[in-house]
Amino acid sequence: MNRTMRKIYRYFTLVVMGLVVFTSCETTELDLTVSPNDLSPDAADPNLLLNSVQLAYASNMDDISDLGAELTRIDYMNGLDYFNNYPGDTFNQIWGRYYSSDVSDVNDPVDPSIAIGMLTNLQNLETINENGDIDYSFHIGISKVMQAHMLFLLADYIGEAALTQAANAIEFPAPILDDGQTIYNGAFAILDEAEALLSGNPNPQGALDLFYNGDTSKWIRLINTIRLRSYVLTGDTAAFNAIINGGNYIQDAEDDFQFAYGTSELQPDDRHPDYANDYTPSGANIYQSNWLMELMLDNNDPRIRYYFYRQNETTPGADAPPNGETLSCSLAIPPPHYLNGGFTYCSVENGYWGRSHGNAEGAPPDNFFRTAVGVYPTGGLFDDDRFANVGLSLGGGGAGIEPIFLSSYVDFWRGIMATSAADRATFLRSGLEKSIAKVQSFGALDGSRDTSFEPSATDVTDYIDGIVADFNAATGDDQENLFAEQYFTTLFGGGTEAYNYYRLTGYPTTVLPNWQENPGPFPRTFLYPQDEVINNPNLTQRSDLTNQVFWDTNPASPAFPPAN
Repeated sequence: MNRTMRKIYRYFTLVVMGLVVFTSCETTELDLTVSPNDLSPDAADPNLLLNSVQLAYASNMDDISDLGAELTRIDYMNGLDYFNNYPGDTFNQIWGRYYSSDVSDVNDPVDPSIAIGMLTNLQNLETINENGDIDYSFHIGISKVMQAHMLFLLADYIGEAALTQAANAIEFPAPILDDGQTIYNGAFAILDEAEALLSGNPNPQGALDLFYNGDTSKWIRLINTIRLRSYVLTGDTAAFNAIINGGNYIQDAEDDFQFAYGTSELQPDDRHPDYANDYTPSGANIYQSNWLMELMLDNNDPRIRYYFYRQNETTPGADAPPNGETLSCSLAIPPPHYLNGGFTYCSVENGYWGRSHGNAEGAPPDNFFRTAVGVYPTGGLFDDDRFANVGLSLGGGGAGIEPIFLSSYVDFWRGIMATSAADRATFLRSGLEKSIAKVQSFGALDGSRDTSFEPSATDVTDYIDGIVADFNAATGDDQENLFAEQYFTTLFGGGTEAYNYYRLTGYPTTVLPNWQENPGPFPRTFLYPQDEVINNPNLTQRSDLTNQVFWDTNPASPAFPPAN
């Protein structure tokens, strides 16, 4: 791990030691608690306000990424019916972290003026900057970058958000939500404001930049990268190419935008949330996606030993006898929609013990059998066929990352926007080269690994050459599926954009169907946050998940996506 990353780890630990962090029933959150007696904005410490913005943003990215990955089979989704699986409270915390300064259960013992809402704290920073003699352009600039990205994502995932009437409770106590196109226009304008603030290389004034260590040039490259992802969705080829031609965007791993975790188990627990869930004395608690594990196994993908750590050498129902106690579905006859499609219903070979999309069976005593998260991106164990159980502090101790915008992602976007199959193949190759190199660099986090199991340079070259050759030989849906499969594999750990791409294109069509044959229409957007619906008389909760975002011009549900 490079020097900058080590600094980020250290800074992160220093920050969270002074802030309250709590663990929910599902994951370790980085939520800041809120005092019911906030001080006036000009009494708050700007550096702590910025810390709050960064940690709220990082928590939101973890949650949104999980939702996108679940729906696209990068991660496992638990729940037979889409509508019941994603109820009105799905976006409550995400919405609250962006907009709210509501009261939390526990007061912040360090500074009771720190509220949880990104927007609230950004406004406080602007007030301090206007009323004081110190220039806080750096604080405001990077906060606006995160604000704009979060607005894009709220528009993508919910279809609407509050912008023109937001954060003005006196004039607009019940803000009306703006449509997605309006939100996009506003987010682009906020990026412009951020770029103007950061272009002068303002003094960080002692702020702890948890992402880029105060390097404004990297933040400006990020601004252009956020623009790129948005132009992909809106199909704005001219604007996309203009940024590419300018060259000032994330192109190399050293500029990757990611949130780094630490290794502390207590006071606070700053480990990667998935590591904290899987590396416990009672075994692993997360199920991995059968679709992704089988895809990577069949392809002999060199990233598989970094992504997944197997606790068992075989899987019941695949290369071991069925076992009703630890894997009950291994005794079941697959339903027709699985049999007819030739899909793996329950068991993937070689100990890749996970679950298929929508499997809602209860959890059996399989915590020391199921496949756990690996060394990338969660800082766990590298899989070297040791087949030992997970436990506290093993592998990298949880010092992983939340990938948000990686250089490999950008190459896939360039492939999406390319006008010829030859150019798409070029960007497919470069995206894989960057992805695999980054993933392999995480192996060093596990000092206990047997390095002889790491893929060689020849293994990597052969894999990439094979994928590109298959892509060039394919046509139509087969070519689209191969590209999308590799894009989704690359997005492991940071699956936010997978959900967008799936609704934009309908690919890959090779994903596993839902466990239940009729799970209801695939979610084109999520429900409004129920907390907002309850408190805002101008909102009425939606009755289904079929509303389409403005850039989703595909056929209405349930005809699209075709694999659902």
